[in-house]
Amino acid sequence: MPMPYVDSHDRQPAVAGQFYTNDAEALRTEVTGYLAQAQPKNAAQTILAMAPHAGYYYSGIIAGVTLGQANLAQTVLLLGPNHTGLGKPFAVWPDGRWLYPGGALEVDAELAALLCEKEPLLTPDTLAHQREHSLEVMVPFLAALNPATRIVPICISHPDPLALMAVGKSMGRILRGFERPVSILVSSDMSHFVPHELAKEQDAQALEPALQLDAARFFDTVRGGNISMCGVLPMTVGIAAALELGATQSEVTAYATSGQINGEMLRVVGYAGLLVS
Repeated sequence: MPMPYVDSHDRQPAVAGQFYTNDAEALRTEVTGYLAQAQPKNAAQTILAMAPHAGYYYSGIIAGVTLGQANLAQTVLLLGPNHTGLGKPFAVWPDGRWLYPGGALEVDAELAALLCEKEPLLTPDTLAHQREHSLEVMVPFLAALNPATRIVPICISHPDPLALMAVGKSMGRILRGFERPVSILVSSDMSHFVPHELAKEQDAQALEPALQLDAARFFDTVRGGNISMCGVLPMTVGIAAALELGATQSEVTAYATSGQINGEMLRVVGYAGLLVS
C-alpha cells in the first residue's frame, strides 16, 4: 500500500511568539511599519544585504530600514549562522515552504538542487534549520516586501575560512549562470554582551573590511579581534559570493545597540544593516 504523501519540508515557525508576535495581523502591521521607515529603494539591484535577527523589539527597525531600502530580486538566498549546533555544516533547505503567522514563502527547489549539485559542500539538510531563528525572523520582512519571493535557506556552521570563501565563490558562479536574478541576504547580529562603547568600536572594526568586500580580512578581523559577531561565517560566504557577482558598492544603512532600546548600556548586542550592489 503506498504511503500517504506528506510534505515534510514545510517548515513551521520555531520562534513565533518569542522573537516576534504570532498574531498574523499584528505581525504584518509591525513589519510594514519598520519597512516604511526606510530610505527610498536603491536603484541598483541588491547583490548582498545583511540584517540583524534579534527580537523585533530590539532589531526590527534596523532590519526594516535595511530591507526596505534594498532592491531585492524575487529569489533570495538566505545565509545564516547555526546557533543550535544541529545538522550539516552547509545545510540547504531543499524544497517546500517556510511558514510564518499569516502566510508562507516558497522555497526555490530548482536553485536549491542546483547549488547542491554544483557545490559538494552544500548539503540538503532540514535538521540544522529546525530550531534556528536567524533565517526565520527574515521571512515576514521578505513576505511583506513581496509575497511572491522565493527563498533558499542555508544554515552555516563550517569554521574554516578557506572553505567558507571557496563555497562563496562557487555560489557566486552558480548564481551568475542561473536563469533568474538572485539576491543574497545574510542574517547576523554584531557584538554580543559587551559595553555599548566597546560594541560600537568593535562593530566598526568588523564592518570596515566588510564594506571593502574583503572576505579574508573581514574573517580575520572578527576572529582575531575576538568580536562576538554571530554571523561571521555566513557573511564571509556572502562577501565572497558578492565579489563573484560583480559587487562594487557598499553602504551601512543603520547601526544601533540593544542598550539604546532598553537603557542597559553595560551589556549590549550590536545591530547593523549593510547593502552591497
